[in-house]
Amino acid sequence: MEPTPRRNGRRWLKRLGALGFLFFLIKGLLWLLVPLAIMFWGFLGF
Repeated sequence: MEPTPRRNGRRWLKRLGALGFLFFLIKGLLWLLVPLAIMFWGFLGF
């Protein structure tokens, strides 16, 4: 039995939402980690 077009579209929407969530989660973590890395880089004198 093949999924109906509406159900198939809903699956893609869920997948797109999950990918968007992961993208912004990683982006947010990088916004926190990059300044910390720069700060530690300065403290260590590299």
